[in-house]
Amino acid sequence: MSNFNESKSNLTQTLLVLDRDAQMKAFLFVTPCVIFLYVNGVMIFTLRKKTVFQETCRYILFGHMLWVDTLNLSMSVVLYICAVSRILITKNVCLVLLMAATAFFQVSTLNLALMSLERYVAICIPLRHVEITNLERTHIAFGVVWMMGLIQSLSELIIFYSIDSTNTAMNLFCSRTTLFRLQIYKKLDIACTCIFFVLVTCVIIFTYVSIAAVAKTASCDKMSAKKANKTVLLHLIQLGLGASSILVGVIQEAIYVNTDPAIALHVMYFCFLMFIIFPKCLSPLIYGMRDQAFKSLFKYYFTFGKGKAKPVIIEQNI
Repeated sequence: MSNFNESKSNLTQTLLVLDRDAQMKAFLFVTPCVIFLYVNGVMIFTLRKKTVFQETCRYILFGHMLWVDTLNLSMSVVLYICAVSRILITKNVCLVLLMAATAFFQVSTLNLALMSLERYVAICIPLRHVEITNLERTHIAFGVVWMMGLIQSLSELIIFYSIDSTNTAMNLFCSRTTLFRLQIYKKLDIACTCIFFVLVTCVIIFTYVSIAAVAKTASCDKMSAKKANKTVLLHLIQLGLGASSILVGVIQEAIYVNTDPAIALHVMYFCFLMFIIFPKCLSPLIYGMRDQAFKSLFKYYFTFGKGKAKPVIIEQNI
């Protein structure tokens, strides 16, 4: 009974801290997110303004990454604001939000493999690059990626409605911890995440090594191969940043058990910014700024048309 009262006291203390700092935390969290969403939005707008960007596989993959990361970021903002503001959500709505967030995260990871393979084809099989990376096959690749990305979400949906009887409350704080209480959810999450990360890591390492090997041959354009290898290396860094977001869940469980509620909230705020928001915004920005054709147009639209946009000249091996 004393343990129950102590737990209740800790919960009350946490809620009081949440209530007192909710508006400030939400403001500090949402402000950088809005800025990053604007940057991503301008990038997507830039890609839509030129036909060549919509017909070139590299830019199509880049646009797909931007859309997925933007939706993932938006979902993170919604879930964070609901948690900080202590908003109770119907469990069915919460399930949809968490399924979407999971799918976006998995698809974003798998998309890095596609982008690396596109660079591999461009450097290692240049004569068949146009044939292999045509629009039809690119869209088929997207379909495969989304089917794989939805495996975990659909599995959780089936388990939730067929097996899980632990969650009887109609309204709750929306998080994986409160909605998915069975151990099978955690095991499924770990299995899917590990499999996808290992798969993508193997693809990126394979493409990096293959491009590096081709770069040593006399028949290869060494400058193009060097640029392509840097791009693949950037994808590996993106994957590492994505992997760091997994730490948020581990840290969340640890700090709420062993740390003062006020300190826990500050740590969680820092973790959200560093491991979820920052990686989703920095990587697309760096990738886009490396492309001179895209960079000039992006600057033009980012500054609301001030300055002069340079003609678009596509560099085939960025």
